[in-house]
Amino acid sequence: MPTRRHTLALLPALAWAMSAKALPPRTLQFPRDFGSHPELRTEWWYITGHAEAAGGRRLGFQVTFFRSRVDATQPMRSAFAAKQLLFAHAAVTDLQGRQLRHEQRIARAGFGIASASEADTDVRLQDWSLARDAASGRYQAEVAADAGAEGFGLSLRFAPTQPLLLQGSAGLSRKGPDASQASYYYSEPQLAVQGRIALRGQAPLDVTGRAWLDHEWSEALMHPEAVGWDWTGMNLDDGSALTAFRLRRRDGSALWVGGSWRAPGGAVQAFGPQDVRFTPGRVWASPRSGGRYPVQWTIETPAGRFEVASLLDDQELDSRGSTGAIYWEGLSALRDAQGRTVGHGYLEMTGYAAALRL
Repeated sequence: MPTRRHTLALLPALAWAMSAKALPPRTLQFPRDFGSHPELRTEWWYITGHAEAAGGRRLGFQVTFFRSRVDATQPMRSAFAAKQLLFAHAAVTDLQGRQLRHEQRIARAGFGIASASEADTDVRLQDWSLARDAASGRYQAEVAADAGAEGFGLSLRFAPTQPLLLQGSAGLSRKGPDASQASYYYSEPQLAVQGRIALRGQAPLDVTGRAWLDHEWSEALMHPEAVGWDWTGMNLDDGSALTAFRLRRRDGSALWVGGSWRAPGGAVQAFGPQDVRFTPGRVWASPRSGGRYPVQWTIETPAGRFEVASLLDDQELDSRGSTGAIYWEGLSALRDAQGRTVGHGYLEMTGYAAALRL
């Protein structure tokens, strides 16, 4: 028989399961679904990539905007009620300098300070922005060059080279064993990058490269047993795109896995919960948070067996000043079963320094 303590420990999970509702399958509509969905609790636009400057200097970059609905203020009629919060993270990985630079921002929506358009991708937080041009489909990301003490700035353009990639089942992506754990989710891999990256004390660098954009929105993303996730999005040199993720329990076991594969010109192959296996390799321990991050992974998928390997171990971001999380997110290489580098992209790991709470 379960003990009283055990029963009480289960109550939060049971209450969550009873209150959570499954997202209905629906056909995503564009350009509307490029925009914000304030009726759902959590949303993010996430763009990462690798770039090269003159002389072969290699850099990674991340620009992410988050939107969070504040449930307690929704009934309030005051224009000053903080009904939606916007967060932004930006980072540059300088492989030559062996350094990660990152900054964060937070503001409530409104008053000309922060906004997320519902018509198309147009997210702004002070002088940071990510916007899509409806005529060309190109994105523009701006992170002010004088942003914070880290001293970096981004002015980058992203041109689609492939159709949208709808993740999961036509854009409805399961994230756990219960149907309520799901998100609407699409990606734009193989974006052609052009623009400028500025690092304090150095001349601005003109860069070109490839990027990956994710847009995801949900009401209840994580199962109560999940403490975080491991995710990778990889642009392969031949034009293919690999997504792989897993939601992870406190003991390190997989609660749910998924992902997709698309060869150039081909259809999306969605991975089911039995199709992907993550095996951790080398671990890097953060001297700041104490988090121990596997910076090398073997990932087995129906599309093949791959190795994801960090190109700089210390790519940990402390976002306790905005979203509240400490996580690892960084530029990584993708290698095939023979050890050949076949692509580049980003690896994200959350819940290692402390359990993630959305």
